[in-house]
Amino acid sequence: MRIPPAPLVLVAGGSSAAGIAMARALLGAGMRVLTAGSDAGRIKAAAELAGGAVPLVCDLADPASVATLAADIHRDFGPLDGLVHLVGGWRGGPDLAAQTDADWDFLHRSVLTTLRNTTRAFYADIAASANGRIAIVSSTAVTAPTLGNANYVAVKAAAEAWVRALAAGLAGAESAGPAAGAAGGETHAAAVVLAVKALVDDGMRAKSPDRRFPGFTDVAHLGQTVVGLFSTPAAGLNGSRLVLS
Repeated sequence: MRIPPAPLVLVAGGSSAAGIAMARALLGAGMRVLTAGSDAGRIKAAAELAGGAVPLVCDLADPASVATLAADIHRDFGPLDGLVHLVGGWRGGPDLAAQTDADWDFLHRSVLTTLRNTTRAFYADIAASANGRIAIVSSTAVTAPTLGNANYVAVKAAAEAWVRALAAGLAGAESAGPAAGAAGGETHAAAVVLAVKALVDDGMRAKSPDRRFPGFTDVAHLGQTVVGLFSTPAAGLNGSRLVLS
């Protein structure tokens, strides 16, 4: 009997502490992990720290670069079973006047454009997978915006809407993949939003030993949460917005 390969997961934006923790958690669960970033040195170092992830260099905000990435992955590893989007960043200010066009352009490119590019490139893979998962990290501030973070929460809200659209496709007839319930069958793929106040890691704690980071989500907990998505039935998970603390 042929044993199917372990699930293949791409961490988009994997050079951060969250990306390293995510790759480490997925590897610990027995998955094959690819981790992508735009800086060759940083993504290679992150993959080594994760303990076995495969580093891939790509400008995730450039559609042509992502198309090449997808072709390379399909050729060398096969179709994806999971896509975890961690590309982000924060820009803001004290009031509306501080919501600059430069900040908006940065956030739009970093958060939303990279999400659109990667999910468009790999949506068919996820839909066809027997256990496909797409997950993004958003912010609890989306439901409690302020003038100081108007740019940020507007882009994050758009990202969440994009994921809900993906979830609708995975659940219904818009998906051509066998993972969706187009013919009245069970849905096997899911797109999920994970909302956090902010993330914290050991490096941040070491730099501020007296700070308590109330309400922050540890990057290790984020990684384990994503691992858990793969063992949670897709039908009840698809389209969910899970708030972590």
